[in-house]
Amino acid sequence: MTERGALDWLTKHSFAHRGLHSGSMGLGQPGAIPENTRAAVRAAIDRGLGIECDIQLSSDGTPMVFHDFDLERLTGAVGEVAERSTADLCGLRIAGTDQKIWTLADMLDEVAAQVPILIEVKSQASFSKEDISRVSAACLEDICDYQGLISVMSFDSRVPEWFSNHASHIVRGFVGTDTHRNGFEGLWHDPAAMERAQPDFLAADLRDIEASTASNWRAQSKPLLTWTVRTAADRIKAEAYADALIAEGDGLP
Repeated sequence: MTERGALDWLTKHSFAHRGLHSGSMGLGQPGAIPENTRAAVRAAIDRGLGIECDIQLSSDGTPMVFHDFDLERLTGAVGEVAERSTADLCGLRIAGTDQKIWTLADMLDEVAAQVPILIEVKSQASFSKEDISRVSAACLEDICDYQGLISVMSFDSRVPEWFSNHASHIVRGFVGTDTHRNGFEGLWHDPAAMERAQPDFLAADLRDIEASTASNWRAQSKPLLTWTVRTAADRIKAEAYADALIAEGDGLP
């Protein structure tokens, strides 16, 4: 596990957003690589990129690598990830490809410390304290013995707060936005939330990267990441205002 204080790896890499995938416009094309899949992770490793991924729990409490709470966009299945068992989810093909939903444990085995990982722990504003503890504890169980560079982050300040209180050796981040409508917009500006979260780094929405919270954080020589960098113009802006990029498509260096 990464030693506390040795955080320079966060700013020495660019991170492939949901792995190195084809993007929604490329799905359906021969050789398409869907987001958050084994193929997307493998492609990022082959290019020497760090990996950003999304984690949420199956109905039986397994951390699964999948972004949407609802299954329909990527699998065509009805219902939510949280309503399906691990076995059910691992049987679902993604975007008509041979790629399937997989577990965090399997992803860690695939990466095997070859590149750094940012794990975004998915949360909803309706989640209870118990929900936060459940998903955070499940993630910790999988990553506690991992030997590579790894961190957890979330829009929900209660996730890094949980790790600060229960596993302070794990590198943790607070994801901030004013623009993305997800129930947590603006939370990163709350000094009380920041104090509770005790983040090691911020990951700010590129659209809001010029906000004082981001600039003040960076002025203290603390790591500032930004997402999602999708174009060459985005990359120019991101490189001017942040220390590392979470990017896809033409936004990748």
